[in-house]
Amino acid sequence: MRELCVAGLQTASVPGNAEATFKRTAEQVRRIRSTFPATQLVLMPELHLSAVEGLLDEPESYPDQVAVTLPGPLTDQLGALASETGLWLVSGTVYERHGTDIYNTALVVGPDGTLVATYRKCFPWQPYERTTPGDRFVVFDIPGVGRIGLAICYDLHFPESARQLAWLGAEVVLQPSLTPTRDRDIELVLTRAAAIYNQVYVVSINAAAPLAVGQSTVVDPEGLVRQLAGPTEEVLVDVLDLDRVDLVRRRGTLGLNRTWDLMDAHGPHLDLPMYGGRSYRPRPTGASG
Repeated sequence: MRELCVAGLQTASVPGNAEATFKRTAEQVRRIRSTFPATQLVLMPELHLSAVEGLLDEPESYPDQVAVTLPGPLTDQLGALASETGLWLVSGTVYERHGTDIYNTALVVGPDGTLVATYRKCFPWQPYERTTPGDRFVVFDIPGVGRIGLAICYDLHFPESARQLAWLGAEVVLQPSLTPTRDRDIELVLTRAAAIYNQVYVVSINAAAPLAVGQSTVVDPEGLVRQLAGPTEEVLVDVLDLDRVDLVRRRGTLGLNRTWDLMDAHGPHLDLPMYGGRSYRPRPTGASG
């Protein structure tokens, strides 16, 4: 069985203090390692290490004040923490400065301390979020386990996001979020829909109260909710069986719906320009190597 033991850190930053937030987060990660020694990957909320005070209350100048260059001192710190703990760290997102642009960027650091992947949010929550949109979706491989896709909060309001990640071979979609508004209930529907449409796991980790409303969740590739947090600080620990993604795609959701097979059969006869005439089947992950 290809297992991925994830720990979703539903927490809140120290508002306006990135240094204190990192220090507190590092201690939380160390406690996760000691308390749940089987953990392989820790996922944090959106903009957590940028120590935002809340998107709706954020001064217009704040992203420019705290934006970091990648790679840089922050990824060095994360690399040291990952090496110390032996964990994959998906450290939520940060404000990234690149030239004159500021992006909302997810970071993935491997257990050897290297920066494995970055993903710039393609669908900022406009008009409230003023970052520059990214222009591509990103997956990364955990050797011997599987392929992981990245989405950030509002991205999952767009079906193309999760579908593109699945087409790239993702078996799990990790979604750091920062939702302080009552539409979190809608987002929970979207996590299940993305899982059902694409037959993938979705792990959506929101910030905790008072910064956001919590309700982080883990959804399996049949759309069944495995875990749902409350509003306050929690750690969601779960072991994802990635071979189950293969099983669901072969045998169908609840043993009934083999959607990828039907796309193979009927997709080539449909006018779907978004696919550019290419295969509809998710790309192989090469995870068995």
